[in-house]
Amino acid sequence: MEESIIYTKALRKQYGDVVALTGLDLAIPPNLVYGLLGPNGAGKSTTVRILSTLTRPSGGQAVVGGFDVAREPGEVRKVIGLAGQDATLDDKLTARENLRIFGRLSRLGSRRARRRAEELLERFGLAHAGNRLAGTYSGGMRRRLDLIASLLRAPAVLFLDEPTTGLDVRSRMEIWDTVRELVADGTTVLLTSQYLEEVDQLASAVGVIDHGQLIAEGSPAQLKSRIGSHIDVVVESTDHLLNAMAVLERLTGHRPEVDGSHIAVAAVDPVPSLPQIVRELDASGAVIRDVGIREPSLDDVFLSLTGKTVDPAKPVEAPAAVA
Repeated sequence: MEESIIYTKALRKQYGDVVALTGLDLAIPPNLVYGLLGPNGAGKSTTVRILSTLTRPSGGQAVVGGFDVAREPGEVRKVIGLAGQDATLDDKLTARENLRIFGRLSRLGSRRARRRAEELLERFGLAHAGNRLAGTYSGGMRRRLDLIASLLRAPAVLFLDEPTTGLDVRSRMEIWDTVRELVADGTTVLLTSQYLEEVDQLASAVGVIDHGQLIAEGSPAQLKSRIGSHIDVVVESTDHLLNAMAVLERLTGHRPEVDGSHIAVAAVDPVPSLPQIVRELDASGAVIRDVGIREPSLDDVFLSLTGKTVDPAKPVEAPAAVA
């Protein structure tokens, strides 16, 4: 716990008969992006709401920046920033006006709020549009402005709950660059996202939760190594299936799966080399149209651990009401 900027022990949250968290244990070191993954309803947004003091836990302990979220919520709020799934901007105000209001709400004072707003608008490429109404901003610009609002107090910990949902690829990449800059400056980011590629790109450590508990944790590479690679082979005709399957099972120790003329088989370390696979298949007499080794993705990890896939087009987990 001493080296963790975010720490939870047996953290629980219950809403009536619904148990959202059943004993969550986290220990997140500073100065990195920690990706929190899980199916819809797994407890991701509930965790963020507890850690950001928006919801009180039903049991257990949560500490952020050295402060207990239940006993010292005011101190926690001084060291965190939060950017949720929806921008909290007033469309009828300019970007500068929005930020000055957020600054005053953060008790920065009028002069300091104005100075900090200008610094952040310049840093994140929005100074030229600072006098435009927020309602005229594109989706990517609005998300950047919402991020800026969460950074006015220069937080030690920033919670990003689905920060790029609904954005186009270019806007998402702009947000990624912003997050990387923040971590380089010493901010710790806890990120939830429906885009597993996003977590793979940004996170140094990943935790997977399901049914309110942590079920796996590690770097993206460590989690992928638990799944192993897949060998994919397409035979010329079904007449060659048996020979090709026998070769792949011998090389990997796993029984291949077949779909028409396509064969797939898991291959954990050591994975046979592609030239070796081709030689063995050729020697068996199997005529091959295509062969390749597919490295695992976080999608594969997620499916293996939870039995579910992530569909960014589906509604994300809705935050629970403040308790």
